[in-house]
Amino acid sequence: MDTRRISDPPCDACDVVTVPTRQGLEAVDILRRGAGDGVGPVIHDDGCDTLGFLVPPGTAAAWDVPGSTCTGTDGRGLSLDLAPEPPVEGSDWLLPPGEADLATDPAVLRAALGEAARLIEAADSCS
Repeated sequence: MDTRRISDPPCDACDVVTVPTRQGLEAVDILRRGAGDGVGPVIHDDGCDTLGFLVPPGTAAAWDVPGSTCTGTDGRGLSLDLAPEPPVEGSDWLLPPGEADLATDPAVLRAALGEAARLIEAADSCS
């Protein structure tokens, strides 16, 4: 059993999966509706063009989801301290630490992004 409190930082040096906002918002909805692992902290850029999902360190090494990127931090500055300010200049929290689960599980995120892409494709083909 995980003994971390919700107020603990989600990870010491999180990697970040970046996706277009539309797909990211769909994925957030899917993750929040699902049972089990939820969505971890999520940041968005000032232009609201992208969302960034915080995932455990090391995720970037094996990330291969089309339409997204995963940036590894290797402990270089994306450590969360639960300050109200987001960890990246020019961004803001969609789901801040403390209101979200620990860092999003990469396998769960991969599945949610795939489902989101299919939903968007289906919606766009009906227009």
